[in-house]
Amino acid sequence: MRAPLTLVALLLVTSCAATPRAETPPPAAADTLRPEVIEVRPHDPTAFTQGLELADGVLYEGTGLEGRSAIRALDPETGEVRRAEALPGDVFGEGITVVGDTIWQLTWRDGIAFRRDRATLAERDRVSYEGEGWGLCHDDTRLVMSDGTAELTFRDPDTFAETGSVEVRDEAGNPVQRLNELECVDGAVYANVWQTDRIVRIDPATGDVTATVDLTGLLPEEDSAGADVLNGIAAVPGTDRFLVTGKLWPKMFLVRFVTGDDG
Repeated sequence: MRAPLTLVALLLVTSCAATPRAETPPPAAADTLRPEVIEVRPHDPTAFTQGLELADGVLYEGTGLEGRSAIRALDPETGEVRRAEALPGDVFGEGITVVGDTIWQLTWRDGIAFRRDRATLAERDRVSYEGEGWGLCHDDTRLVMSDGTAELTFRDPDTFAETGSVEVRDEAGNPVQRLNELECVDGAVYANVWQTDRIVRIDPATGDVTATVDLTGLLPEEDSAGADVLNGIAAVPGTDRFLVTGKLWPKMFLVRFVTGDDG
């Protein structure tokens, strides 16, 4: 037997009243950080830096521009090139990351990811992907990739297949566009924001920005002639320090990211 319509309506109203809609809590306030410079080191002013990563005492750098793109192994203290491998002349190199004995290297609009031998830098093979490639890092279980938008894409470190994504938002809930070079550190993702002097720290589980680092003025004005934008973050394993630089910068900086009250 069906209940009267008035009784059904009453039950629906009561049910809705008893289970209020869950609201998504707003993101926590993001920290504001600055770089504390520990040491200034040389950097090749002809290197259009697209990716930077330090592993086992070797600084790996991916560079861009057609006809000038390369993958290089550097001395992190002096910037001396230990080994280099050029990309095809019609390819624009982008971000890199180390995964075991492999280096993955992105390209901008060529839709190619190069898998390289870490010891020799030689190409092992290549895979295709859709869209643009900007930054890349490895968080021990997956690759994290940026494409110049507010989205981070997760990929399998063996096959490069896409496994998920997250949109990055600031504490006001606004998408953070132009995410560029990436560094995965202690469960967080650090990202250069293209054409700014900012690095943001991101919780990849939620996409929330948990800190913003203001690096305005890091490169002295007398060194800025011919230099392009800030780009390049390499964590120093086992420490709270980072190497940071930019495209065509003559210097690289060993820094700590601190609050205004530190130091």
